Amino acid sequence: MDIIVLKFGGTSVADNDKLKLVAKKITTLYDQGTNVVVVVSAQGKKTDSLITEAYEISQNPISRELDVLLSTGEQVSISKLSILLNDCGYKAVSLTGWQAGIYTNNVNQNAIIEHINTKRIKDELSKGKIVIVAGFQGINENVDITTLGRGGSDTTAVALAAALEAKDCYIYSDVEGIFTSDPRKISNPKKLKNISYDEMLNLSNEGAKVLHNRCVEVAKKYDIPILAKSTFSDDAGTSINNKIESQKVKSLVKNDELVLMHIPKQNMSFLKLYSLFEKNKIMPIEFIDSVEEFQMLFKSCDCPKLDYMIKQQLIKDNIKVNKISRVSIIGYGIANDNIILNKIIDSISNIDDNKIQKIDINDGKIRITFKEVVSNEILEQLHLNLIG
Repeated sequence: MDIIVLKFGGTSVADNDKLKLVAKKITTLYDQGTNVVVVVSAQGKKTDSLITEAYEISQNPISRELDVLLSTGEQVSISKLSILLNDCGYKAVSLTGWQAGIYTNNVNQNAIIEHINTKRIKDELSKGKIVIVAGFQGINENVDITTLGRGGSDTTAVALAAALEAKDCYIYSDVEGIFTSDPRKISNPKKLKNISYDEMLNLSNEGAKVLHNRCVEVAKKYDIPILAKSTFSDDAGTSINNKIESQKVKSLVKNDELVLMHIPKQNMSFLKLYSLFEKNKIMPIEFIDSVEEFQMLFKSCDCPKLDYMIKQQLIKDNIKVNKISRVSIIGYGIANDNIILNKIIDSISNIDDNKIQKIDINDGKIRITFKEVVSNEILEQLHLNLIG
């Protein structure tokens, strides 16, 4: 019997009424004669709430204990969904990451899945049960709980689909698929019917929140088509696969959740700085060695660790940290298209040059980094000129 994997995000399971919608989608597919494995995230903003609570107790919570805390959000979701399905007359069982056989490396808050022992899941499926797995978590060689980073439930789902040789992998959220830009930031974006793994990976790496970047990497490696759909509609969604279409702009991402740290060089060396970041278990996503200072780009979610490091270890070094925006234009071969490049320049020609930090151009994406957070009007204008 075929196996399908379904993943439901935090907004899809945010309350009991939404859990009932999720249960209906699950049972509809189960009644069609397929084995169903479900991966769920924590309800609503529960993970954010748990992080806030941890940092209210400690400026620098121990990473191991933070993972123990963060993993509880998904456990609430799986247990409630299993209770509901059983009450509806369907046999269901909830499994934590370690019960599902998900083994990771020893990194906390950003662990990588190394191996999945599917025996327990297959045993439960053979008994006719719907298996509900806690996303975002696993267990390491020390039998300690680990978490996979924000959006890690997507990776759990695709990794399970690969390990179980599933027929389909559906990723459900509160949007109807992948769009040409974020519907919450601009008017009238277009929904994509298909997008390639490489294009989707670029979108995820640049801050689009539809799919976790490692989820796309796993899907590409094992050639697992993903269908991104909405929990709250019957729209066909977007297929993420290995098909690359003709050269054109596919989507635009505006990421406002970035911070740029400036450290003067007079009292700091690269090796000293690197060892400090390693000691604090935080690494920049970009490192720029300019003449007078080091510049490092971080995600906003790293701010609590950055604040602690500055206050405790860099307090005398005249550190500056500011929030910035980056707009990324994604598409196959777009860097070689002068028409596209001219449209981009035309779209930003009215912007004060002092606001633009740099423009990066490569084959699959073009990135415009700003020195501060900029309005969505820039994204709107770029989308209008490049996509319509």
